[in-house]
Amino acid sequence: TFMKKYGIFIILLMMIGFMCVASPTFRTGGNVISILQQVSVNGVLALGMVFVICAGGIDLSIGSMLALTSVVIGETLKRSDSMWAAILLSILVCAFFGLVNGVLISRFNLFPFVVTLATQLVIRGVGYIISDGRTVTLTNKSFRRIGLGKFAGVVPNSIIILIGVAVVAYILLHWTKFGRYIYAVGGNINAATASGVKGFWTRTMSFVWMGVCAAIAGVILTSRINASQPNIGLGYETDAIAACVIGGTSFAGGVATIPGTLIGVAIMGVIY
Repeated sequence: TFMKKYGIFIILLMMIGFMCVASPTFRTGGNVISILQQVSVNGVLALGMVFVICAGGIDLSIGSMLALTSVVIGETLKRSDSMWAAILLSILVCAFFGLVNGVLISRFNLFPFVVTLATQLVIRGVGYIISDGRTVTLTNKSFRRIGLGKFAGVVPNSIIILIGVAVVAYILLHWTKFGRYIYAVGGNINAATASGVKGFWTRTMSFVWMGVCAAIAGVILTSRINASQPNIGLGYETDAIAACVIGGTSFAGGVATIPGTLIGVAIMGVIY
């Protein structure tokens, strides 16, 4: 029971201990900040994916949502130069596609793998149509500071965003009725429905939350590369899924924790 609960954390500590001995550079503060900054995008994605998997689904379209976020931000900044308008619009667009995924899966009882594999192609296609397949360099200095700036000149803003999303995700999954419904639906959707849980809205909102997290991750990534690109985000869904599973999330649904997911993200970062 002890190893099942704390084994993954012990493995992380062993990996860190080995790396500290093998490489003195690894234990420097600058390297720790660098690792956390590198995993910030994957971390935010994993904090959305854990809701979807815990509810008994999976989302393969998040890499395309990253690309669409980048394109929407680029087009919005080109027309209005408003950083907040670009961020808000990208979140709304990805939340909409998350809603589409959720409705198709929950209402029509379609396989999440098939649905999100299809919408993956659709969403990336929309990004190519909007951008005409072109890469656009961003000139908004305020937006650039999201991914490249530092809070108080020490901690990168991307790490602050990751911590903020983690706090919200922890509250949602562990302290709210929505989180309890996620566990119930993922564990046994028929029993949950018979108990009065609204399975349709629970599963649908898990995909909406995934869309919001994908947009936030897309904002960080776009700001970091300082360009709007319709071809980014390839393979990011596999890293997010791997981080969740390493952190103890069950593919069968109904089993997941936010701290475990963060440990999974950290292990991925240490490995890289």
